[in-house]
Amino acid sequence: MKNYGLLFPSIQTQLVTVGPTIFPRVGYSILSFLMFINTILSVFNNGLVITVMLRNSSLLQPMNILILSLAVSDLMIGLCGSLVVTITNYQGAFFIGHTACVFQGFSVNYFGLVSLCTLTLLAYERYNVVCKPRAGLKLSMRRSIFGLLFVWSFCLFWAVMPLFGWSSYGPEGVQTSCSLAWEERSWSNYSYLIFYTLLCFILPVAVIIYCYFKLLTSMNKLNRSVELQGGCSSQKENDHAITMVLAMIIAFFACWLPYTALSVVVVVDPELHIPPLVATMPMYFAKTSPVYNPIIYFLSNKQFRDCALEVLSCGRYIPHGPTSVSIHMRSVNKGSWLSSLSRSVNTHSKVLPL
Repeated sequence: MKNYGLLFPSIQTQLVTVGPTIFPRVGYSILSFLMFINTILSVFNNGLVITVMLRNSSLLQPMNILILSLAVSDLMIGLCGSLVVTITNYQGAFFIGHTACVFQGFSVNYFGLVSLCTLTLLAYERYNVVCKPRAGLKLSMRRSIFGLLFVWSFCLFWAVMPLFGWSSYGPEGVQTSCSLAWEERSWSNYSYLIFYTLLCFILPVAVIIYCYFKLLTSMNKLNRSVELQGGCSSQKENDHAITMVLAMIIAFFACWLPYTALSVVVVVDPELHIPPLVATMPMYFAKTSPVYNPIIYFLSNKQFRDCALEVLSCGRYIPHGPTSVSIHMRSVNKGSWLSSLSRSVNTHSKVLPL
């Protein structure tokens, strides 16, 4: 038989790249199905948040603008990341070309960083409002917008750099998705990953943990002060706040820790062979963050939830129970909190409106 691959090398290359040789075909099908479910939930949850926010102008408060930005970036992760990976896994290869591969890697990296840094900004602003109400750092619409401009610009810098040669974007793992070139063995790539890990993960993680730790500590002190002055602190709201903070931190680590651990391993031991599936899973974990974030940061609030049900029912849903719960952060200090208790005002939004 003649070797037609020598006569038509492009045909031979195409046959090699399209065939699912790295991973069993059933494995690609499973990944495609999981990413399909992830895409549906990501687009629905974040689309609902954006719709509810835009339909209710009263919700567009300074703190909620940060949540709106988070929903937009998460929606883009779902469309540019999960949706594309669903299709390519169904085909068993990244068949849409190198340019699309670079675009997908850039998009997921950029919007993923925006989501991560927006979560950090949310934690920082909550810390300022609750723990430093008299520090002159009052949250305003202007402050929120400037904070978001900084976040989107900072993340754009780190997402664009691989396009100019500092690291690069390319196929990863089982070759059905694209991201940073983790497997590239060069000092340019190592230096990028080191700074990327320090400034885009370790620093945000440190800020989030510090802010929420101080926030919970401040809340416990306020509860003890109320008890000492004969008041009755609400343990139910306290437990709810702790649960929410733990959910935020656990979801954050579940989505982003594997991704960062991979970059650290690549830098520490460049000769280590990483199986394709192991190299792929961290990026897939990161793509699940758009599913959790709307539930934790939006739908866990009763007033947000009532507005969402009203939109889903086309206005037929009627909220039950009190609806005067504050939906934005308010500064908390001992005097205002005690006076609120004495007037029998709901304390949940005063202590830690999550």
